[in-house]
Amino acid sequence: MTQQPPSPPAYDKRAARRVVIASSIGTVIEWYDFALYGAASALVFGPLFFPDQSTVAGTLASFAIFAVAFFVRPIGGLIAAHIGDRVGRKPVLIFTITLMGVATVAVGLLPTYETIGVWAPVLLTLTRMLQGLGAGAEFAGAVTAVSEYTPDHRRGFYTSFSQASVGLAFVLSTGFFAILGAIPRDVLLDWAWRIPFLASFVIFGVALFIRRRIEETPEFVEAKKTAVKNAEKSGAPRPQRIPLIQALRESPRQLVIGVLCGSGLNVAGYLVNTFSLSYIKNTLEMSATVATVGVIAATGSSIFMVPLFGHLSDRIGRMPVLAGGAIFTALYIPPFFLMLDSRQPVLIVLAMAIAYGVGQSAMLGSQSAFLAELFETRYRFTAIAASRELNVMLLGGTTPFIATALVAVSGGPWLVVGFVVLCQFLTLLAVALARRTARADAGTDKTSGPRPDAPTTASRH
Repeated sequence: MTQQPPSPPAYDKRAARRVVIASSIGTVIEWYDFALYGAASALVFGPLFFPDQSTVAGTLASFAIFAVAFFVRPIGGLIAAHIGDRVGRKPVLIFTITLMGVATVAVGLLPTYETIGVWAPVLLTLTRMLQGLGAGAEFAGAVTAVSEYTPDHRRGFYTSFSQASVGLAFVLSTGFFAILGAIPRDVLLDWAWRIPFLASFVIFGVALFIRRRIEETPEFVEAKKTAVKNAEKSGAPRPQRIPLIQALRESPRQLVIGVLCGSGLNVAGYLVNTFSLSYIKNTLEMSATVATVGVIAATGSSIFMVPLFGHLSDRIGRMPVLAGGAIFTALYIPPFFLMLDSRQPVLIVLAMAIAYGVGQSAMLGSQSAFLAELFETRYRFTAIAASRELNVMLLGGTTPFIATALVAVSGGPWLVVGFVVLCQFLTLLAVALARRTARADAGTDKTSGPRPDAPTTASRH
């Protein structure tokens, strides 16, 4: 006889709001760190840390270090998520925010190449790796915590706030550089570039204070109690299973779906908010202010649009919204570059705002709940971290480097267009696989988690 999962804990609206705020502000500092480095890579790190290189080579070197953090993110994510699934969500959320905050402040204190030579980029790489280790579990932890506090019919809306916070982080970080772009460049390269990194200490302090005040998620507590009761009834000691092994054994198809689903949004997102800065400034030879204002408009629009798409996913399902965002992005990327190549500031800002406010926001608004509903409580944190961070490592952090190289080879953006469109098809493939999985599970006596195609899901345990 199949054991029935425990009933979900009662929904506490006030507690849910607290964890949404705590998770969102953590996401702000995570992506403030990453966006800050991305903007600095495109605008100032080349001459500061790679002064002997040409403009293109210096930018490529900066983007290469930008990508380093994405290669260590899965390592940090899996280690932290393993602890999160075994010990609890709260201690991991506190640790990751501390690691990222310290690493970002450290960047603002680094000596440059002019001061210590080759050790400057080495230290920059080390701080970047620390950022990656902390950030690897941040998103998965935030999504897991919020999803386990909220009811099925509101999960898309509540989990979307963590994604909307990414837009706020980019507005803050890019806004800093937009302001700094108005001062003389020699002053910027001398000391002013450090201000945004050092200022992150304030956000870090607030985030840490709030996260220390939240409680462990009720769904995790309930799952732990149930496991102990089952062990006591059977008379056998409770086995210490590794969450990643559990996920690989029990949900291999869901892991593949989880990895693929982020392809479209990761590539399109880093194309707009990081690569576009370099493309507008270096390839189009336009003012850095145009680029930074474009990023602010783009990511700023997502602050409002992502929750709307999250709410829509509660009404019509996660997959239609996720697929719709990928299709829109694939169709929109060619006119996006045509608008950039017009060299008209208004068209450039509009192009970036549409790309992020519609296609990207649709995928961001639906992805969090989509991922959370793929996996069971006992290995959800680990499975989300593994599936998301593997894709971010392969396609997210490498996108600015790949796009810069493709433009350098072809002399234009059209190879980049093909690359972005291909990645949108990977997201659509994930949706197709999810639909097949949902149909295969329909009518069976499975307790392996809810169907990702419906806003109201099956039992979660």
